[in-house]
Amino acid sequence: MEPTPTAALDIARFLKRLQWGLVAFAALWLIALLGPILTPFVLAALLGWLGDPLVDRLERSGRSRPVAVTLVFVLMVMLVVLVVLILVPMIERQVVTLVDALPEYRDWFMETALPWVEARTGIEITSWLDPQRLFELARAHWAQAGGVATTVFGYLSTSGFAFITWMVNIVLVPILTFYFLRDWDLLVDRVAAMIPRDHIGTVSRLAKESDEVLGAFLRGQFIVMLALGAIYAAGLTMVGLNLGLLIGIVAGLISFVPYLGAATGIVLAVLAALVQAQGFDLQLLVLVGVVFTVGQLIESYILTPRIVGDRIGLHPVAVIFAIMAGGQLFGFVGMLIALPVAAVGNVLLRFAHERYTQSRLYAGDGPKIVIERPHGHGVIVLDDDIGEATERGDKS
Repeated sequence: MEPTPTAALDIARFLKRLQWGLVAFAALWLIALLGPILTPFVLAALLGWLGDPLVDRLERSGRSRPVAVTLVFVLMVMLVVLVVLILVPMIERQVVTLVDALPEYRDWFMETALPWVEARTGIEITSWLDPQRLFELARAHWAQAGGVATTVFGYLSTSGFAFITWMVNIVLVPILTFYFLRDWDLLVDRVAAMIPRDHIGTVSRLAKESDEVLGAFLRGQFIVMLALGAIYAAGLTMVGLNLGLLIGIVAGLISFVPYLGAATGIVLAVLAALVQAQGFDLQLLVLVGVVFTVGQLIESYILTPRIVGDRIGLHPVAVIFAIMAGGQLFGFVGMLIALPVAAVGNVLLRFAHERYTQSRLYAGDGPKIVIERPHGHGVIVLDDDIGEATERGDKS
């Protein structure tokens, strides 16, 4: 018995979807397999994508592509060098300050924080942190400790190779970035040439929306992160917090998730203020709160509306999940591609929702046209399937 034309069409459609599914699975498998060597390529591709709009703008102003690429590349290198020259010595001094203050943090934790928690919870915590008890626990679980030690020493034995790999990646990133900047438009044209012609309009539209969403998030949020880090670091330093610069930078870097950066910064700043003052310094704590309040107000009413806008469409929970899932599945490479994949997935989900609301499954089998009668005397419903008009409502 030969299949009907409808059945044959369904089988062909299923085989086509199965084929694309196998292609996607093979791509994911290759990413997981080649993850260690893909890191510089993915990072360079992201930098090339970020710099390509500026290159195109310089081209439109009359400069040739090589000249525009060279100018943008030099600008990116100068920015990196400037950040390294300015921030690294400052962060180094803050780390030295933190290391010198570690005994004070330990004493505050053991003599102030733990007794306060024990007095209010009734839980004996200090006894579990006794060195003799910790030694007994380590001796009782010596076998497990030996396994952990073996793993650690095995990692240290290969750390030399890992260091060489990182050095090679650092050298490769600027070289690959230059080539991505130079050939970005050519790569886009080649990818576009591979798309089936009957889908080129839809794919072009989705690619443009994905580029807008990802660009608004990465470019805009990166500027917001830098601004907040500078505001927090300068403010905390001005109010007299010794570790203000380090805490401000950390809070700024985490601020791509709304409120998480501020919350983390407040907790770290309050702990640093309590240890620094060796007690409850109300003035310092109030000034810390003022710094983060001002930073949040500037971010909410000035930075985010003017720089990022409302085109992102990426919920903070989706951002956190994407980064954690990417890191779990594909390591550091997965964390790099997590946000681009999340942005594209968000656009595809919106497109799928649009197609669903226009489908017969959502609208029903009988599309209807509703016509209002004059003077509010009911409505007339035209049913396209049966070609009949039904009058409803008040007939008076």
